[in-house]
Amino acid sequence: MSRTRPGAGEQPPAPLIIAHAPRSRTRGVLRAGVSRRRARVVVTRSPSALAEHLRTQLVDAVLVDLGAPRGDPLRATALAREFPTAAFFAVSPFRPVDAPAIGECAAHGVADVLADGVDDALLGPAVVAHGFSARFAAALAEPPAVLGLTSALQVGAWQRIIARAGQPVRTQELAASLEVTREHLSRAFAAGSGPTLKRVIDLVRLLAAAELAKNPGCDLQDVARILGYSSRSHLSATTRRLLGTPADSLARLRGVDVVRRVAGS
Repeated sequence: MSRTRPGAGEQPPAPLIIAHAPRSRTRGVLRAGVSRRRARVVVTRSPSALAEHLRTQLVDAVLVDLGAPRGDPLRATALAREFPTAAFFAVSPFRPVDAPAIGECAAHGVADVLADGVDDALLGPAVVAHGFSARFAAALAEPPAVLGLTSALQVGAWQRIIARAGQPVRTQELAASLEVTREHLSRAFAAGSGPTLKRVIDLVRLLAAAELAKNPGCDLQDVARILGYSSRSHLSATTRRLLGTPADSLARLRGVDVVRRVAGS
């Protein structure tokens, strides 16, 4: 088989972190703790702008600055209830006057409230480590046994697919990252009793879609846009083809249900 040069292949997109932080200091601490290779940081200054990002992009995590005098931080943290797939964090000066706001964060489902200044070194790593992409990849680190993906090449492909957290995967770039040709990669999957490469890619994307569909703040059009489907109809057709059920059912399905339906069909 022909080989590509080492290291070739498209890298997965860096996780997206939204910093709802009007204070330049907080933004600086976050950017200092997160290299551009590990994550992209986008700043919002209104809850509506934050909600728009959450409805249109795959947002891994959100950091809300409770110490800012503007930006309506509690309206921003309230979005954690609407978009639970994104890990919400808050940073606070932890003054006595801040106690009610910290209590509101707990009620809204914010993952953690970090102390301004004291926890600066933890801020960046904590936000990245608990983001959607990291949790998604960790949950699927080992291919489900029912898929029968056992060879080193199959497992390597699986790990690269889940690293994209449901976003589009080009088979040519996937093969290049594994240093094989696209034809060899496809044949290696077809040779076994498990699903084809395309079916595995579609499965992982549907697993991500099922998680995002559970967000009360998202509809199926939003999910399709976030994951790069051409339309809601495209997502619906893929769901019907692999799962034999309408896309409306995605929010009710567990990951294990999605895997079993794909493996058994």
